[in-house]
Amino acid sequence: MDTNVHADQAVPRSGQVVELVYLTTRPELAEALRARSATTAAGRRLRWLYPFLGTLLVLFGALAMAADGEVTGRPVGLAAAGAALWGLSPFVPRLTPWLLARSLGTYMEKTGEARVLVDDSGLRVTTAASEMRIGWAAQPTYVETPGSFVMLSDDKGAVAITVLPKRGIQAPADVDGLRAILDRNLRRR
Repeated sequence: MDTNVHADQAVPRSGQVVELVYLTTRPELAEALRARSATTAAGRRLRWLYPFLGTLLVLFGALAMAADGEVTGRPVGLAAAGAALWGLSPFVPRLTPWLLARSLGTYMEKTGEARVLVDDSGLRVTTAASEMRIGWAAQPTYVETPGSFVMLSDDKGAVAITVLPKRGIQAPADVDGLRAILDRNLRRR
């Protein structure tokens, strides 16, 4: 008799299992990417990068105009480019995730419906094209948004991301159950 528990047959500690069935939408993906951007170092850098570069360009342009004594040519172009970066900076945190979600959305649509089982051993994700197991160590943190739970990897760029839309939870009472499983096994950001 084999009494060993294999990785793909792990027994949940609490016995609680939450099932989700959903098609990932572009707005959900954009919401998840915005959450990732708001909680990662890479996302925080992006928020100050545009104003910082804009300030540098305006300063270089102003210094070049002061040195030449003329308000023409390249110095004006540098100052205008810096002002444009400043003007765009409020839109970058919303625009970047939207553009990325738009490009990834096509791929997500091709994977089809996802069925996800979540328990204390991790996630089992099944689509028409694949089946995979995601252990808690792979994505040890999560963020809750109004519409989803977003699991994130701990690497500096937070490349790995798993979106668990709340609308995909089969039993409405399981939203709290999923939150409890995530809280037991992951760090909330």
